[in-house]
Amino acid sequence: MSATLLTPAIEGFSLAAGLIIAIGAQNALVLRLGLARHHVGPAVLFCALSDAVLIAAGCAGLGTLVAAHPAALRLIALIGAAVLVLYGLRAAWRAVTPGRLEAAGAAAGALGPTLGALALVTWLNPHVYLDTVILLGSLAGRYPVWARLAFGCGAVLASTLWFAG
Repeated sequence: MSATLLTPAIEGFSLAAGLIIAIGAQNALVLRLGLARHHVGPAVLFCALSDAVLIAAGCAGLGTLVAAHPAALRLIALIGAAVLVLYGLRAAWRAVTPGRLEAAGAAAGALGPTLGALALVTWLNPHVYLDTVILLGSLAGRYPVWARLAFGCGAVLASTLWFAG
């Protein structure tokens, strides 16, 4: 890789790593599956591919397209606010009834429902769109097309390494 493509690749990797390492619903579910040794490979593959699709959409300019339509932004903001309220209520419930993330004794669920749960916490999470499509996409948009591709590859590599690790 030439030096002109290395800089955006490193930037994409670093920014994506900083965003993905925060433990949210998706990461907690993947950690729980990993600790229980249930469907780890398919879970990692699903999450890495989902992030790759979202990062590619952002780097291709979907974030810019969405930002150009105020009505779409308002709708996304309302949906995001509703999801955040639900997350807040769930967090309040967990604070009142604390539990632990335990793998011991966890029964292995079927692969379909496991991937369905991952799909819900991945694709219905407003943060994933803000982080991958809007933020990473807008930062990638500063580069010409080939450098944008390197930026996206760096971001996808960070995500893939995080989930595989």
